[in-house]
Amino acid sequence: MQVVSDHNDAVIAEYIRTRGVTRCPTACVVPTQASVDEADRAALEEYAVARTRQRWEKAAARARLFFSIDQPLQSTVA
Repeated sequence: MQVVSDHNDAVIAEYIRTRGVTRCPTACVVPTQASVDEADRAALEEYAVARTRQRWEKAAARARLFFSIDQPLQSTVA
């Protein structure tokens, strides 16, 4: 087990003061255990849907650059 010295505490405190760190980055990667308002959940869902739609639109625009999807596909089966 490693013991953190007072010197390290001072260095960490100075880093937090100068960088403005307000929370631990590793704590932000796990889901919250707090209860979230219904309005906030709905807003997050709307945001996720909009982001998904935007991703699909960008992918379709990129595909149009490489493939001519405006023309209907011709069937090779007689």
